[in-house]
Amino acid sequence: MPGWTLEQSLREGGYALIAGVDEAGRGAWAGPLSVGVVILPLEEKTYPFRDSKTLSRTKRAEYAQQVKVCALAWTVEFSSSAEIDLLGVLNATHAAALRAIGRLEPAPKALITDYLKLKTPLPYLAPPRADANSFSVAAASLLAKVARDEHLLELDTQYPDYGFAAHKGYGTQVHAAALEKYGPCAEHRRSFAPVRRALEQRLLE
Repeated sequence: MPGWTLEQSLREGGYALIAGVDEAGRGAWAGPLSVGVVILPLEEKTYPFRDSKTLSRTKRAEYAQQVKVCALAWTVEFSSSAEIDLLGVLNATHAAALRAIGRLEPAPKALITDYLKLKTPLPYLAPPRADANSFSVAAASLLAKVARDEHLLELDTQYPDYGFAAHKGYGTQVHAAALEKYGPCAEHRRSFAPVRRALEQRLLE
């Protein structure tokens, strides 16, 4: 269950506006990755939400709405497949995170990320599994996941052959079979090995 220990350690250092940062979709074969950034009021109350990976789709949507209502500030930023192919997935994650942080109003004074090391002048903590231990990061995780899932549902209507609504762009047997049959679409990450192999196979045919 998330708590406030990480936030409290920054608060004791004099930082009041603390943003949680987390991403979703970094390992997917298709679609953008998303980065959520959330500043919660530091009331040290217990929220029902937790790391998005542990929740059902219905609960994620419900809790994401709660986050938007109670947050002092929140935003979600995407990094497209094209940007991921251009920069590499880690650098694209960093770029999206910095864009999202820059859009927050009020601006955060410190950050907590889920093991994401950022080039930023802001002080931050980046422990592993922060999404399971920090309410701020768990909230960011929810927003990133829900926003990306909604975007993949839209992509499913544009590219119905690939099953994006079901697997959200991740590597599954169904997705691999669709790649083999239809080849990559514009939303596939060509720098990822399974997509690259499918593209090369299409070129050989």
